[in-house]
Amino acid sequence: MSDSKSQGGDQWGSRIGVILAVAGSAVGLGNFLRFPGQAAQNGGGAFMLPYFVSLLILGIPLCWAEWTMGRYGGTKGFNSAPGIFQTLWKNPLAKYLGSIALLIPLVIYMYYVVIEAWCLGYAFNYLTGDLMLGENSKEYSNFFDKFVGASADGALFSEGGSNLLVFLIFTFVFNFILIYRGISKGIESFCKIAMPIMVICALCVLARVLTLGSEKVSAGLGAMWNPNTDYLMQPKTWLAASGQIFFSLSVGFGVIINYASYLKKDDDIALSGLSASSMNEFFEVCLGGLITLPAAFIFLGAAATEQGTFGLGFNALPNVFAVMPGGQFFGFLWFFMLFIAAITSSLSMLQPVIAFFEEGLGLKRHASAALLGLVSAMGSGFVVYFSKGMVALDTFDFWVGTMFIFILAMCQAVIYGWIFGIDRGHEELHRGANIRVPWFVQLMLKYVTPGFLFAIFIGICITQGPDYAETLSKGGIPLLSILFILTIWIFLLLLINIAGKRWIAEGRFQTIAHED
Repeated sequence: MSDSKSQGGDQWGSRIGVILAVAGSAVGLGNFLRFPGQAAQNGGGAFMLPYFVSLLILGIPLCWAEWTMGRYGGTKGFNSAPGIFQTLWKNPLAKYLGSIALLIPLVIYMYYVVIEAWCLGYAFNYLTGDLMLGENSKEYSNFFDKFVGASADGALFSEGGSNLLVFLIFTFVFNFILIYRGISKGIESFCKIAMPIMVICALCVLARVLTLGSEKVSAGLGAMWNPNTDYLMQPKTWLAASGQIFFSLSVGFGVIINYASYLKKDDDIALSGLSASSMNEFFEVCLGGLITLPAAFIFLGAAATEQGTFGLGFNALPNVFAVMPGGQFFGFLWFFMLFIAAITSSLSMLQPVIAFFEEGLGLKRHASAALLGLVSAMGSGFVVYFSKGMVALDTFDFWVGTMFIFILAMCQAVIYGWIFGIDRGHEELHRGANIRVPWFVQLMLKYVTPGFLFAIFIGICITQGPDYAETLSKGGIPLLSILFILTIWIFLLLLINIAGKRWIAEGRFQTIAHED
């Protein structure tokens, strides 16, 4: 992989490396906590039908589109969305549209790294035995609230607060050490180690859950897989399923398009993209779907499976480990695995902005990492300070981690299907391909996928928009969070304007026009 035009000279060292890195960016907390929770709240097995429909109509086709656009942009010398979008769409506004693909991973990292620190903290507290609090579920709820500072804003900075900040600083520094080392020596090398570790840890916990010798094991599996068909007629089930696919595959995050840009023009992306998506589905459906809900159901009953993502992961499961034979060891193993999974995801969130700083502003790797560290530290500090009820985190997650993802995905589908063109896209996808992708996938990307995305987006606006709009109208932390996001976005737009002038002065786009 040596003939890429990547500006930074960085590239993947091997095919398995890029597959593991892309799969690692997708495999995270959503696979083991969000997916089981969404399934339990939306009909169990009935949730799986819209889930797989969304996977086939949205997930895999959009993954192929992002791999195609990313590799194409990389061969033109760009690794970040503003430059890549400009190569795909010869319009001065295209690079500004790419700002969304920088904003999403940057802002998500700001709160995701905090949740990452929760996982590390829980693993440490299992190692020391401080999380073996008996069978009273209230004890685990109180521990979580104190640990994350949910009782009051600034609780983590006050006397008597938890040691979460220590774990956050360690997690933050660890991420930036890896990202500073680059694509091959940092991200790829770590993912080659981390992904097998995750599989081993998950299989150990799964074996423990399935060999508990209880008649409730089958009932626990039934809570996850038995379909309640009434849910199929409810729009919220389809919205939840499609949303889960986006969170699960990192579609619309601005990550895949960046990772694919470090490939050379004849590297396979058809089979690699499908392999990365399939690996993610293995972690989510075969591991996450067989561990979390069944374990909670076996020990705590059906009510425990209906808690939200955080309630299930940080309240219900610690309660489960307290009564499970060998619970302290398996509790440590579980949360250590979640921490590793979160690291592989958070690394991918940093790389798109690093790439832009390097190619757009001409910064070296260490300067790019320092600037990104400063900006992201402010965001993470905002989240951990305004910790009461996790309102800031929830606001960041809804507007950037949900709404903006769908907007970016719709933009990418339109750029690929209607501007770059499906004929050109099909040809580019099959350059060096090890499998043939059916032609109807291109038709789906042009007609079906954008329409389905738009329908889902409208559905979210109708079902969730009014509640969030009402919350914003009251001011306070939600409004302050939105203003913070807008400030970051404006900052990125200003930098893109500077980068655009720099690229024009260098004649970068004129060279591309001649090549095309």
